[in-house]
Amino acid sequence: MEGMLSTLEWSPELSLDLPVMDRTHREFVDLLAAVEQAPDAQLFAAWDELIEHTDTHFAREDRWMRDTGFSIPNCHSAQHAMVMQVIREGALLARVDIIRSMARELATWFPEHARNMDAALAQHLTAVGYDVSSGIMAQPECLPQAEIQGCGSAACTPLAEPQ
Repeated sequence: MEGMLSTLEWSPELSLDLPVMDRTHREFVDLLAAVEQAPDAQLFAAWDELIEHTDTHFAREDRWMRDTGFSIPNCHSAQHAMVMQVIREGALLARVDIIRSMARELATWFPEHARNMDAALAQHLTAVGYDVSSGIMAQPECLPQAEIQGCGSAACTPLAEPQ
């Protein structure tokens, strides 16, 4: 497996113009590449590092959602929970073939997740002036009247009925 190209590589198309989120996503892509390129003897350590990073990554995004008016649970947080459950189960199975297959699936899943759910979250955080470092919201008046039930993307959240 050494020398194998990564299924997913960082590109400008994955950038969401939110530096903290972009940095975290780039780290995820790099750690996923490390899993894909790891020799079998180092695969489980690389997978564990990816799990640790992803747990922190998702927990941070889930906190941002809670802080800015998303219902709990919502489909974005639910997707995070499902992915964490699956990748932890992969670690427990401790089978090289399963981890390699899961890594390929993550590389397929992640760009779609970033382009839809994370892009909608980044846009929402910007609209309400949420500082992801301090948790301070500059424009709380821009929060929706009701909790956001979906993921925040146009594809997931129905438009309000015209008045």
